[in-house]
Amino acid sequence: MIKTPVAFLIFKRPDTTEKVFEAIREAKPPKLLVVADGPRAGSIGEAQKCAATRAIIDRVDWDCEVLTNYADANMGCKKRVSSGLDWVFNTVEEAIILEDDCWPQPTFFRFCEELLDKYRDDERIMVVAGNNFQYGRKRTSDSYYFSRYNHCWGWASWRRAWQHYDNDMRLWPIVRDGGWLNDFLSDSVSVKFWTQTFQDTYEGKINSWAYNWTFTCWIHNGLTILPQVNLISNIGHVAEATHTQNKASKFANMPVEAVDFPLQHPPFMMRDEKADSFTQLNNFYDPRIGSKIKRKVKALLKK
Repeated sequence: MIKTPVAFLIFKRPDTTEKVFEAIREAKPPKLLVVADGPRAGSIGEAQKCAATRAIIDRVDWDCEVLTNYADANMGCKKRVSSGLDWVFNTVEEAIILEDDCWPQPTFFRFCEELLDKYRDDERIMVVAGNNFQYGRKRTSDSYYFSRYNHCWGWASWRRAWQHYDNDMRLWPIVRDGGWLNDFLSDSVSVKFWTQTFQDTYEGKINSWAYNWTFTCWIHNGLTILPQVNLISNIGHVAEATHTQNKASKFANMPVEAVDFPLQHPPFMMRDEKADSFTQLNNFYDPRIGSKIKRKVKALLKK
């Protein structure tokens, strides 16, 4: 059992929602805050799917305060998640956050809870996340490392960090025009990728809250804690998903592994540049990049 509130973001997928709900049930949080988007107008059968998904929440059978923030009409991923998290962090000081397709290994909850407590007042840390995309690569024997990448398939944070979130990315033109990403990132390929990504998000071409959150963390020079083993598996790579339609994706249904306790804390707070470079090449690159970079990516994946 944990003491930390859990925020659960749901929509229209009762199958994956039920699996993640069962994991939450095992953790037995004392407070469950549920954010749900509404059905899209003209989408046949979606209202029934939304209702079936919300009905799963009615099955809470442990000592738990359930709070709901349900939209009557569809708001879209960006507005629904961001407004829902505004509500979450206006209600509680800190929370563990799961989406309806992000299945957590059971030790994920304790991992988040202990680190939320340890770094509660350390404003250098903005996120504790459950993903590890290093495929077994470890630079130290510590339980976690510090990263610039705030992966959001199962994460936790505090009100003090989320208060900086800006859905409109109002500072992006200043950062873009001042060339600040050149100072922040280590290579021109990364700068090109993130400049285009942030620009598309700023213009509304990408309907996602997550890149806005990454931008927020970066302009505040915030670090993310990432585990040395993967604690989250995205089980939602299906055709009807919003952002994860590719069932053959290398990020679909990734294996998970328990983290060992007591946690081994790093003796110093320095970002793991090698791990981040691998993540940039493996997770965040434009498939249209040149053959030299593609070869580098393939070589890293084979190591």
